Parts: sequence; structure tokens; C-alpha cells
Amino acid sequence: MRIAVFNQKGGVGKTTTALNLAAAVSRDGGTPLLLDLDPQCHLSGVFGTSPQDSQKSLFAFYQDLKTLEQLELSWDGLGTLIPSHQQLIKVDSIFGKGPAILNKLRVGLDALEAMRPGRTLFMDCCPYVGVLSLNALFACDYLLIPVSTDYLSLKAAEHMTRTLEILEPVMKRRIHRRYVLTRFDRRRKMSQDVRDRLTTLYGMEVCETVIGENVSVAESPSLQRDVFSHSATSHGARDYRALYEELKEQGFF
Repeated sequence: MRIAVFNQKGGVGKTTTALNLAAAVSRDGGTPLLLDLDPQCHLSGVFGTSPQDSQKSLFAFYQDLKTLEQLELSWDGLGTLIPSHQQLIKVDSIFGKGPAILNKLRVGLDALEAMRPGRTLFMDCCPYVGVLSLNALFACDYLLIPVSTDYLSLKAAEHMTRTLEILEPVMKRRIHRRYVLTRFDRRRKMSQDVRDRLTTLYGMEVCETVIGENVSVAESPSLQRDVFSHSATSHGARDYRALYEELKEQGFF
């Protein structure tokens, strides 16, 4: 299963959500693969360090025709990672947006899955629509859209939906998606207002589980850990476990 984690706004919890859902898959006996499609390299940084050599990163898949299998790194206790590199920022200007480049990741993942089937892939996308994010959308089975509970994130979710409406006729399919609320603070009226508005707009596509504002969720990436290995009894771990179970019941995993 291929899951893209994407929103056209930064700071909404894309990397944290990809990381912690992958950890939940691993704890449930699955084998996750994480793919860092963001030139900011946040997910690769949680792994430990971003490759100094672009030849050992996802950039080499685009620029030097390396296979995805050649770029995988073992992530102890979690699965595997294909890391990012700052050079990925050049992909748009180098390759443009023709059909071949838009489907490049999908073709590469098809070849990888033929050799190593049965894994759950999480693609941590950059917060703008370019070649890298479009590659993820063209390749994914499901799309998870994190929305933090503030007005600008809500507007970004609406913008994201309009972007999908433009893309889907080209893709000739509707991408199965779920919106998940992050940084939810039950003490703030705005959190509930954003939840109500999102539910009015997207109904059953909004996850019932919300990810509450939580210290353990916020600090675990800086310690190079997922929330479960950092603080398994925290409210943040509870929320991500509940989100995993909800998505699993809906066929995401």
C-alpha cells in the first residue's frame, strides 16, 4: 500500500504523521518503507542525518538513474528509508512536468515492489505542488492530508481539494483521501470550529481521530525517535495508535 502524506502548507504535521504511522505499522508486525520527498530533509534528519552525497539520496533516482532499491537505508526498529537531499529542489527546473517525469516514481515503485512486496509505503511530501509532490500523487493508493487547527491550515485544505479536482481528470481516477486534524487543542474554540468546518466540507473523509497538541509528539523528532519509542504512554502515542487503527479499519493498511 502506498500512502502520500501531503498538504500545500508547512507546519501541519506531515513528517510527524508519516513517521508515527510508520512506527505504528512496524509495531503491528508490518514492514514500513519511508520515502522523503521534501528537499528540507526533515524526515531524513529524524533518521539521524541527511546524506552529504546526493548520490546516496532520492536525487540519484531522478538524476543518475539509480534504482530505489539501491538507495534504501535500514532504520533500526522502524523499517527502511529512502532519504532526501537538498539537491531535490532542482528536480522541477531540470525535468519539467512531462508525462514521463510525472510517472517516474510510480514506475520505480512498481519495480521495487516486484522485488520486495508486502510493505507499506509512506511518502512525506514537500508543501507545494511540483514534480516531487505530483510524483507522489500519481503513485499513491491513498492520500492523507494533515490539517492543523487554525484558519490558514483550513484554507490550505480547501486549496488542496481544488488542486486534486484539477489533477484527477488527468489521472483518470479519484484519489482515496482522508483529512486528519493535528495540533488539536480541546481548550480552544477554534479547534472545534475548524473540525466542524472540515466535517461540513468533507464529511466521512475527515478522520474521527484527532491528534492533540502534545509535548511528546513535538519533541520526539528532535530526539530522533517516533512518539511510541519516546513515550509509549503519552497522549500523543495514544492518538497516533488510534489513528492507525481507524485507517486500518478503512483499508489503508
